[in-house]
Amino acid sequence: MDRRLHRATTKVAHRSLAGQTDLPLTDGEDLALAVPLADLLRAPRGARERQLVLGEAFCVIDRDQGHVFGFARKDGYCGWLRAGDLGAAGTVTHWVASPGTHLYEGPKVQSREVMALSMGARLTVYGQTGSWSETPLGYVPTAHLMALGQHHADPVSVAEGFVHTPYLWGGNSRAGIDCSGLVQIAHHACGIDMPGDSDLQEAAGAGIAPGADLRRGDLLFWRGHVAMVADAQRLIHANGHTMSVAYEGIADCRARIAAQGGGDVTHRRRV
Repeated sequence: MDRRLHRATTKVAHRSLAGQTDLPLTDGEDLALAVPLADLLRAPRGARERQLVLGEAFCVIDRDQGHVFGFARKDGYCGWLRAGDLGAAGTVTHWVASPGTHLYEGPKVQSREVMALSMGARLTVYGQTGSWSETPLGYVPTAHLMALGQHHADPVSVAEGFVHTPYLWGGNSRAGIDCSGLVQIAHHACGIDMPGDSDLQEAAGAGIAPGADLRRGDLLFWRGHVAMVADAQRLIHANGHTMSVAYEGIADCRARIAAQGGGDVTHRRRV
């Protein structure tokens, strides 16, 4: 079983595993991230595997050492969070649709910022003051938000908004992002389901026939890496070569990775 998707600990399992385990079953507790950004860990106090942003839904199954185990509702990715990073799930009305923004104390640019938010953060908007949206936590520029159910049209355009964002293994935010995090956030912003890790993303969409021309938005995979085709000559990816989100020539990228011992493209997918 893939531990990243296995909704169980050694003590308890989520009810969705009924008939597949002898462990006691639980419906879990639906909570939401209460901080701007949190690491989803392999174990309590363990290594980061992915990240969640403010307001994202998380189903808690188990608790241990001040941490909670469960899964993110957006993609089913399982892991541990610090218990204090979660709060009650509220009524979400909008999401941050720009690569990044801030919450402010007041509805003006001179106000003190409360926190930085990344794309995908979920908010409850209950009022408008000019060009600002009012939330229980503060004010956000309305231009940086979309109502739930609204989406961008082009995943590559979303990814291009993250150019120069620093590379971070397991990162899912404007503060730092990795190759699969960039692909996931770009597709989720367009209302397209996408797993969190590159090996899981290899099953997305449909395979592209050998020799077929690539199109904008196609996904190219190497062992442990994924990139998005920007045009006939270039791709865009979060990568450890530049330690950032950057464009790179497709031919140059293939040659560079091969020269480093990473082999050639293993999968080509069209979502």
